[in-house]
Amino acid sequence: MANVEHRGPGNALGAGASRTPEARIGAVRVALWLIAAVLAVRQVTVVLRTPKAERLTDLETWIGPNGVLHVNGSLYDADKFTGTPFAGLVLKPLANSAEQALGWAWTFGTLGLVVVLGLVAARALPQPVSRRTSLLAAPVAISLLMLSLPVRNTLYLGQTSIIPVLLVLLGLFAVRGQRASGVLIGLAAALQPTVLLFAPLLWFTGRKKAALSTGATFAAATAVAWAAMPHDSWTYWVHHLAGAGLGANPDANANQSLHGALLRLGLEGPLEIGLFLALSAAVAFLGLRRAVKYARDGQLLLAVAITGCVAVVVSPTSWQHQLLWLLLAVVGRVGKRASDRFVWPIAVVLVMTLPSKMMLPNMSVLDPLRDNVVLLAALASALIVPFLSRTAPEYRAPIPTSYADPVPARWKWVPLFPFWRRVLTRPNLLLELLLIRVGYSAYQQTRLAATGGTISGGRERAETHGEQIHSIEQFLHIDIEHWFNQLTARTPWMESFFNFYYTSFHFVVPLSVLAILYLRRPAQYRWARSALGFATILALVGFWGYPLAPPRLMEDLNFIDTIHGVQDFTQPDYGTLTKLTNQYAAMPSLHFGWSLWCGLVIAILAPKLWMKALGLLHPFFTVCAIVGTGNHWILDAVGGAAVVGAGFGLTYLLQGPRVKQALKVGTGAEPAVAGEPKVPLSKPKDEVSKPQGEVSKPKDEVSKPKDEASDRTPS
Repeated sequence: MANVEHRGPGNALGAGASRTPEARIGAVRVALWLIAAVLAVRQVTVVLRTPKAERLTDLETWIGPNGVLHVNGSLYDADKFTGTPFAGLVLKPLANSAEQALGWAWTFGTLGLVVVLGLVAARALPQPVSRRTSLLAAPVAISLLMLSLPVRNTLYLGQTSIIPVLLVLLGLFAVRGQRASGVLIGLAAALQPTVLLFAPLLWFTGRKKAALSTGATFAAATAVAWAAMPHDSWTYWVHHLAGAGLGANPDANANQSLHGALLRLGLEGPLEIGLFLALSAAVAFLGLRRAVKYARDGQLLLAVAITGCVAVVVSPTSWQHQLLWLLLAVVGRVGKRASDRFVWPIAVVLVMTLPSKMMLPNMSVLDPLRDNVVLLAALASALIVPFLSRTAPEYRAPIPTSYADPVPARWKWVPLFPFWRRVLTRPNLLLELLLIRVGYSAYQQTRLAATGGTISGGRERAETHGEQIHSIEQFLHIDIEHWFNQLTARTPWMESFFNFYYTSFHFVVPLSVLAILYLRRPAQYRWARSALGFATILALVGFWGYPLAPPRLMEDLNFIDTIHGVQDFTQPDYGTLTKLTNQYAAMPSLHFGWSLWCGLVIAILAPKLWMKALGLLHPFFTVCAIVGTGNHWILDAVGGAAVVGAGFGLTYLLQGPRVKQALKVGTGAEPAVAGEPKVPLSKPKDEVSKPQGEVSKPKDEVSKPKDEASDRTPS
């Protein structure tokens, strides 16, 4: 599993020699089940600790003392109930239950349904699967479900949206007999009409009895509801066109259907309806054809996910708690290379567990993408993503990742996990962009949460820490901030230059360095990116544990804020500035830390001396900018240097020394796999012309270490 060669068999993953693969899998399985249990407890705790008036609001709207199910008139008069008449008929007996007891029962009952859903989905994985996958699939599936926004939303609101998904999976993978299967799917369709799209999937995959049973059960349940509630049934099916006109704000971002997206784009009236119907018909036809293809290929769970995504797209309203179908699409395998295999699952998990504002930057030009990110993911799953067929050779044996040889210089007592091994090829660009974006969003949220979500929450503590830092610098005789800040403020060219440098180069230079490394030196990119990531995480610990007021926010020290202007110290939030970031996240300075990372990477990897010197000028100008503008103390820069050094140290500890010479992409050289020599596809011209006896290399040259013998990437 890991780089055991240089650590000995007794240290694999930090375990003893007696730890067999079965024992390791068992330990991992126990840990995953514990994680699933903790997540379940956390979700229930969040719901039950929410004030009574704010939790289970949809359930309260239906069956509370003033809920629509207590009203003698139509369920749809108040425009609060958007389910089918059959759903109202099923829920109506619960209206007389004790409200408090029903809230607890509903919460724990929903939790139980999530667990059953995860177990059924784990058993339905497309075959063949390894024993490790079969043992670990259930806790992983349940954990992902607990983390997903649809399940969290369902638990918080008291919704029923998990029931149709579970009924479909039970009908297809748990019960025996096509008629019983059709009954369960028909009941799901009676609760959520778009589930009827599974009837064509059943019919065209040879389950005609199940398809007929689905239609018959749906019709029977709808007829029973019509007989019991004729006025409500007419209102739902005829007046509101199968519920299309129900619900407030169909153009809200929470409605991730094609209908909602068209409304958000400004279309309305007959044009919007006609376009919606035409596009929905095309999506349904193409998506169901793909679903049938994968079902015949033996990937029925993937076919279910694709059909569910089609239902999300073509439904008039697809609220957040109804989007669980997309999460099932993680079972599809995409990409012929092993390094690409995780891109699609990670993208789906991120879309289903994080708010859309964390997926894309907050830029107006990206609003249409950010507002419809789940819809776009569902469309991609239904129509675009090239899932591999089980007959493709790469389905079971993807092209392996190329690793550098083991390095014995690393500390042997630290376990080397497979994902830390030194990879020679560049990572998938989409996955890198996703992780960078999500990581930066988490970085922003953590910075703001360090003061309780408000700047005023940490002001007194941050100013106290500012006085401490200032006193330490005075003791060390390095308190030059006030002098240099005043010099900058009264020197126009210095003020303009440092203001521009502070606001412009913080992101541009690190992203440029990463981009160049990604394109030219992929192995070095991984090393540098890991060091930067560790440094940023360590800085977040500093922001959280030691909120610090920068010099410009220390009222009594008379610093000049050359960038933001004069601050009103009577207002603890300092105007609109604090809506963007935590103003007390000064220690350590990531402005200097990131610039130092850039300077070190350039100095280590740049081939020319002038490039190295230019790279080292960047942290020098940065420290001048952060001090001259009044945004940081000198010790903040020291803290930034410390976390960068620790970032490089952790990278060495977990991964080993960097790969000093990486492969040149496109030269025709085969990537080296650990333990195998590099073999060029063609011999150099001068080598081919030599006599056979002169081709062999001297013994001392052949025995060069791997890092020094690998082919070079040109500067």
